[in-house]
Amino acid sequence: MQFKSIIGQQTLIDKLVTGYNENRVAHTLLLLGNEGSGALAVGIAFAQFLNCAHKINNDSCGECPSCIKYEKFAHPDLHFYFPTATNQSIKKDPKSSLFLNEWREYLSDNNAYISQNGWYEHLGIGNKQGYIRKDDANELIGRISLKAYESKFKTVIFWMVDRMNESASNKLLKTLEEPPDNTVIILIGEKYEQLLPTVRSRAQLFKVAKLTDNDIASQLIKEGTEALVARDIALLSNGNWNLAKEILNNAEETQSNFINFRKWLRLCFQPKDYSELIKFNQEISKIGREKQKSFLNYGLEVIHNSILHNHNNGSKVKKAGEELDFSKKLSQFINEANQTDMYSALNQANYHVERNAHAGILFSDLSFTMVDLIAKGSKFAK
Repeated sequence: MQFKSIIGQQTLIDKLVTGYNENRVAHTLLLLGNEGSGALAVGIAFAQFLNCAHKINNDSCGECPSCIKYEKFAHPDLHFYFPTATNQSIKKDPKSSLFLNEWREYLSDNNAYISQNGWYEHLGIGNKQGYIRKDDANELIGRISLKAYESKFKTVIFWMVDRMNESASNKLLKTLEEPPDNTVIILIGEKYEQLLPTVRSRAQLFKVAKLTDNDIASQLIKEGTEALVARDIALLSNGNWNLAKEILNNAEETQSNFINFRKWLRLCFQPKDYSELIKFNQEISKIGREKQKSFLNYGLEVIHNSILHNHNNGSKVKKAGEELDFSKKLSQFINEANQTDMYSALNQANYHVERNAHAGILFSDLSFTMVDLIAKGSKFAK
């Protein structure tokens, strides 16, 4: 991974490169940034830069044998440690080295912009919590005591170092303070307060800033997203590239839910002709259980946004364009008189969809409930 592939973070990259050029590379670095900021990507790019044989314009060349191996996250002098737990394949004593294939696959699929929950889902560990463990620490100490295979620097990257348990942290204190010659340890974390003070004190801290809206919009446009859509997504993503990609991937489903939910509420708001409402219920009963659940979850989000608007917290509503305008106008009709009952009705419908209730009957019942609740909210608004 080259610096030029990093989204934003030019100030941080310049600091790292300047430190290298002035022979001031710390033996242990802590890159601290929120999810989606690119802290891991920066760490990998810096490790690749350190060992590149033909650096160009303060970046790695991307073409030398070392860079090619780094691009595949498989250089013999690059060592990764990350949270793990048991799954269907590894039923006891999990550690990072047992999951390297899954790790490289996950990194490649996401260009090193990854999340803790996404990693756990990729591993298939269910509801278990992942940790960096004492076995990881013991293995690292043994590995870095050996000479580098083919590069000047041995590079070690701990991802989510705030998930390192206390026994592993204590085991590594001496290594973090005085690693072997030509060894650079890069700690990647999100929550500074969850690191042991003895670990924090042994690393040079670099804060990884949240991405700007312009950073995210520019990258989305570069990858083929329309400019207006890119700007809306950037606004909603709050500096998190992972969230921006998730919003983009779900944009079609979100737009469909918005159109259907708006149409449904309008039919419930002015039920002059129940035949149109019944027709809508028949249509939505045919779209499949998962899409029905998505529709109802979208409705729950609408209720939540209305409550935010009504309590002068509209800035926290993560919507833009037509969706934002709709939520503002709707909020006056979703109020203290009906918001709790609406939320309960949608939540209960979701529960019954999950349990294969008859969709036609379920949505007809829900629609008539919403007709009454909207009428109650309209009276309160007046």
